[in-house]
Amino acid sequence: MNILVLGSGGREHTFTYKIAQSNLCKNVFVAPGNAGTAAIATNVAIAVTDFEAIKEFVLKEKIEMVVVGPEGPLVNGITDFFAQDNELKKVSVIGPSQEGARLEGSKEYAKEFLYRHRIPTAAYQSFTASTVNAGKQFLETLNPPYVLKADGLAAGKGVLILEDIEEAKTELENMLTNKKFGVASEKVVIEEFLDGIELSVFVLTDGKNYVTLPTAKDYKRIGEGDTGLNTGGMGAISPVPFADVDFMNKIETQIIQPTVEGLAKEKIDYKGFIFIGLIKVGDDPKVIEYNVRMGDPETEAVLPRVKTDLVALFNHVSNQTLDQVTIEIDPRSATTVMTVSGGYPEAYEKGKVITGIDQIEDAIVFHAGTKRVDSKVVTNGGRVIAVTSLDNDFREALKKSYRNIEKLHFDKMYYRKDLGFDL
Repeated sequence: MNILVLGSGGREHTFTYKIAQSNLCKNVFVAPGNAGTAAIATNVAIAVTDFEAIKEFVLKEKIEMVVVGPEGPLVNGITDFFAQDNELKKVSVIGPSQEGARLEGSKEYAKEFLYRHRIPTAAYQSFTASTVNAGKQFLETLNPPYVLKADGLAAGKGVLILEDIEEAKTELENMLTNKKFGVASEKVVIEEFLDGIELSVFVLTDGKNYVTLPTAKDYKRIGEGDTGLNTGGMGAISPVPFADVDFMNKIETQIIQPTVEGLAKEKIDYKGFIFIGLIKVGDDPKVIEYNVRMGDPETEAVLPRVKTDLVALFNHVSNQTLDQVTIEIDPRSATTVMTVSGGYPEAYEKGKVITGIDQIEDAIVFHAGTKRVDSKVVTNGGRVIAVTSLDNDFREALKKSYRNIEKLHFDKMYYRKDLGFDL
């Protein structure tokens, strides 16, 4: 079949890498893609939220499946756009409906869903500009640190964790009345701080059945020791060593099952990934947030461990037959280290020539923010290239990734050298 992947990052390069290996795939296209996807697929210059241009391309190239990488098109309703169009409704879309995408599109909606289905999560309240003073009073009832979350999409940067009550009140004001995160922070969720170690769990569901993909841990802060500003992710490790059989059973029974059953009960059309951000508090898992797509850079560590044909899995999602699948996972650990542009996650320059990609050995290179100019690969984003390695132990896999990253070069290249420090 002909398949279209939407997106331009490391996640989409990883999808494309796996899809291109499938015997079920005839041609794979990526919109808009990057220099990495261009080497194994056909890039098309279409924006992920330009639904009319996507429709035109899908019809022209006889696309039978669309795999949606980022959250933007899902929150904007691409799945519904296909389902409601007579010419498109037979095309499989891997991604939830607009209603399902609200689990990521609105922190408040997600919290209400968690409470309705008695899924363990932090206590919270929501506030708007008109209730900012009530928000400040609510902060007074909590112990530090204080967690403030923009309700809407803020590219993974809309969460503030602050130690000082006065700073928390000032930032609440900034978010609600000064629109610190634009429309994303017209409403702010304040929640209790949960103390523990985080992990991500990934589920692929057809709306009735599901398969659980490998766990991963990503590293969001720019600085070593998890300091500095939040980024889109500086690297990932899969599986998470502390997620043993007992802990995974708790996640399955207390979180995954009630989530999938809750979606079905509420008649929410959901065929795609659920990325559950969790925290281990004592011996118990609690949900920090839902995302409605795969994570980035976790995808670069998770999917290389999935041995089952990805296109076959996606076909089962479309046909609601995931209960017929036993997913095969590589028992080895995968580690992904992300190289980023100097200055990221704040201002950074693009167009820096990247060298050394062809010297990487015994590891996989996934492009994130890159493009090809003439015969050269240049930087085209904050996060630039991810290097993924597999080994029997995550420490050995990390050594391999770091050894290979030393062969890469672009001006002001930066990466964290301490991944796995907390494991």
